[in-house]
Amino acid sequence: MPAFFSNEISNGSFKLEGLRFITVKSKALKTRADITVYLPQNELPKAVVILLHGVYGSHWAWALNGGVHTTTQRLIDENKIEPMALIMPSDGMYDDGSAYLPHASADYEKWISTEVIQAVKEKMDIITDDLPVFITGLSMGGYGAMRLGAKYPDVFTTFSGLSSITDFNQMKLFLENNDDSDLKQSVLYQESVLQCILANKNSLRNFRFDCGTEDLLVDFNRALHQELLSHNLTHIYKEYPGGHQWIYWQQHIEETLLFFNQFIKGIVEPGSRI
Repeated sequence: MPAFFSNEISNGSFKLEGLRFITVKSKALKTRADITVYLPQNELPKAVVILLHGVYGSHWAWALNGGVHTTTQRLIDENKIEPMALIMPSDGMYDDGSAYLPHASADYEKWISTEVIQAVKEKMDIITDDLPVFITGLSMGGYGAMRLGAKYPDVFTTFSGLSSITDFNQMKLFLENNDDSDLKQSVLYQESVLQCILANKNSLRNFRFDCGTEDLLVDFNRALHQELLSHNLTHIYKEYPGGHQWIYWQQHIEETLLFFNQFIKGIVEPGSRI
C-alpha cells in the first residue's frame, strides 16, 4: 500500500535546456507559487502559450512529463509553427487540485488569468504586451483552459483542451476517495465549460478540444461537442486512440500548437468570431 494517494516524479528523458523557473509571491493566492517558462531557441517569440496541468501535477509537469518544450522547438525548427514561448504555472497547489476556480481562501482563477503573465513579463522583457496569448491544458487543466479562455477573450486569443474535465462535478473522479466535499465547500462557485462558452459566445474566436477514445472523460467531451453543435457554435472537436495518460498528451499537444499557429500566421483572422 503506497504511503501517498498521489506521488508524481518527472520523466528523466526530458532535458532542461531552455527552461527557466520563477517563484513569485502571489497576491491572489496569498502565498508563493511557481512557474516554468520555455523560450524558443535563438528567436524572439511571436506568441505566448499558457499550459495548465491536471490534478496531482504542478508547474513542471507539461515540460518534464509531457516534453512540450521539445515538441514546440521541433515544430519551430521544422518551420511548422512560429516561435512560441511556453508559460507553465502551478494551479496554486490546493489539495489534489484547485480546479483553477476562485476559492474563499485564494483566487486561483485570478492567478492564472492575470498574475501569471504579469509575473513572467516582469522578469522577461522579451514577453511583450503585443504578443497574442493562448491557453491550453489537460484534464483539470483542460477545464481551466477552456473555462478561462471562454471567460476572458480579451486576455486569451483562443483556447484548447486535451482530455478535459467539462464540468466541476467531474473533479470528484480524480480526488482521493472520490470525495469532493472539501473542494465544494472551498470554491466560491461551480461552473461548466459550456456555461462559460454560452455566456461569452459573441466574443469568442474559434477554439478546439480533443479526447482519447479510451479516456474516462470521452463521453463528457462528446456531450459538450453535441451541445455546442446544438447551439450552432463553431469549434473543432477531435478524437484519437488513447486514454487519460501522458503518452496521449505528449503526442496530441502538437495539434493544439498547430491550431494556435493559424492565428499567428493570419490563416484564421484573430478578430473572427464564432
